[in-house]
Amino acid sequence: MSLRISGKHMNIGDTLTTRIQDRIEHTVSKYFAGGFSGHVTVEKNANQFVCDCLVHLDSGATLQATASADGATSSFENAADKIEKRLRRYKRRLKDHHSGNTNRKGDPAFYGVVEVPSDDEVPVDYNPVIIAESTTIMNTQSVAQAVVQLDLTDNPVVVFKNAASGETNVVFRRGDGNIGWIDPSRGQ
Repeated sequence: MSLRISGKHMNIGDTLTTRIQDRIEHTVSKYFAGGFSGHVTVEKNANQFVCDCLVHLDSGATLQATASADGATSSFENAADKIEKRLRRYKRRLKDHHSGNTNRKGDPAFYGVVEVPSDDEVPVDYNPVIIAESTTIMNTQSVAQAVVQLDLTDNPVVVFKNAASGETNVVFRRGDGNIGWIDPSRGQ
């Protein structure tokens, strides 16, 4: 249970560090019996504090939340409330949709980030530069499990191997707040 707490453009005092440590440990132990690791970063912007929390559970789930407020403590509390809400949903969905296949290893998948030009017009000879790349595991899971992962991580997209078809699928959060699902095997 290691939790790294850091400040960006500010010094976090012992009181806030203790409060963050206690709240995260209490929240995780309330809904999850296993261990966890993660980091909390509190950043001072021009007129607000932004808190970014990332918690990795031993079950493989990753929870991420970001919140901003006028004070460092209140920004952390808002982010911790989001983490708690996601943990509560995760626990409820595990009870409702427990399939027994949660410990299966996935296939390796490539992950890259491309820098987008800031202009509205894209030049004809535009070649984007890859600014980050890594390899991650693409889990074999149901669509419902992928949606849970999408909700927990607050990522815009989750790529996974569909347990039913064996094909690579994508679930993503649409602009209207709903969830989209891309299944290439249905188009054939």
